[in-house]
Amino acid sequence: MRGELEHPAYGRLRAVSPVAAVLLENNPSSMTLEGTNSWLLRAAPEEPCVVVDPGHHDTEHLEAIGEAAGRVAAILVTHHHPDHVEGAGWLAERVGAPVRAFDPQLCRSAPALSDGESFHLAGLDIAVLHTPGHTADSVTFVVEHPQRAHVLTGDTILGHGTTVLSDLGDYLDSLRKLAELPDGALGLPGHGAELADLRATVREYLAHREQRLDQVRGALRELGRDADARRVVEFVYADVDPALWGAAEMSVRAQLDYLRQRGE
Repeated sequence: MRGELEHPAYGRLRAVSPVAAVLLENNPSSMTLEGTNSWLLRAAPEEPCVVVDPGHHDTEHLEAIGEAAGRVAAILVTHHHPDHVEGAGWLAERVGAPVRAFDPQLCRSAPALSDGESFHLAGLDIAVLHTPGHTADSVTFVVEHPQRAHVLTGDTILGHGTTVLSDLGDYLDSLRKLAELPDGALGLPGHGAELADLRATVREYLAHREQRLDQVRGALRELGRDADARRVVEFVYADVDPALWGAAEMSVRAQLDYLRQRGE
């Protein structure tokens, strides 16, 4: 049964479904929203646990994960950013579990993840989708469950707002891949609260990206085709808090690269 806690609940294990619970790291920021979600997955209490994205090397948070998880079958990582993976080595030594990620350099005592791979851990069938765009090594984990699929998206899909991009073309391809998942899948993001229907959120992301591309095209018509990302941000995001312009600039740069590669 689901617990009574609601997001955000710092330092307390919050049940989200019969097989998924989350510990929220106390590291809120404009980039991490309310903080980083560390997900604990298991089919039943007697099963060992799978930990996804243990977070920073924050000893208090990592000790809470270890206590809540008990036996750990594996630590899985969605991508290389420190707020997701920095604490993986410490936790791996503490609980005696391997670390798996798409980037081989992040792995410990286990091979790198591969696109389309599936495995059985903690009593659950878990499939790996390579979903680059936020980073080149970003992956999504699809957990099969009789009631509904669970999809752990890292920073590819957030609980609210939109993510920073490194490559828009890759990201659009990744969104289209996620749009093929079943309706009603439960989204478990790296930041923010769970999503009741991941596929619906993916459709919203795709529409948002098309809208932003149109805005950038409009900015280039006004500013000139050679306008840099900062000038485009000041034009497109004029009504947004300038404190957020740094993150927006990264995404606009990816959009400019995408449009220029296409000759637009």
